[in-house]
Amino acid sequence: MKQYFTGEHICLRAVEPEDLQVMYEMENDPSMWDVSNFSVPYSKYVLRQYIENSQYDLFADKQLRLMVVERQTGRVAGTLDVSDFAPMHCRGDVGIALRSDFRGKGYAREALQLLCDYCFGFLHMKQLTAHVGAGNEASLQLFRSCGFVPCGHLKEWWRMEDGYVDVVLLQKVQ
Repeated sequence: MKQYFTGEHICLRAVEPEDLQVMYEMENDPSMWDVSNFSVPYSKYVLRQYIENSQYDLFADKQLRLMVVERQTGRVAGTLDVSDFAPMHCRGDVGIALRSDFRGKGYAREALQLLCDYCFGFLHMKQLTAHVGAGNEASLQLFRSCGFVPCGHLKEWWRMEDGYVDVVLLQKVQ
């Protein structure tokens, strides 16, 4: 049987209560706010409520958060999300965030490929999209390496600390 959540170096798993501290640190890292559509810190209470109330069912929640875990150490490397899931149209948006000490190791690519295999192979989704800052070459290359293709350019889409930036819309269609 296909192993959708286990790769060579990382595995994907559901959020567990013990992930609260890691999620708290990641969600409250201002360097990630520019691309997350959030501008205020999250409290541990709010994150705990999210963990407790999520059904971890993409069809029920219309979103899915998976933890990216380094297999060798068991440490959480980051998060991988499908959001804005539209079951009628079989599509969703993808977002990925890795903690700084896990970047540059190929983990993001492996996690994204596992997610694509799951979404297309098991859930039979039709398409996934991603919004990436036009100047974020590492993320653009990541998505391209997993078969996403640019399909739109959104002018001044995100407001950043020093002004507005363009966003590239990428899409992978099965």
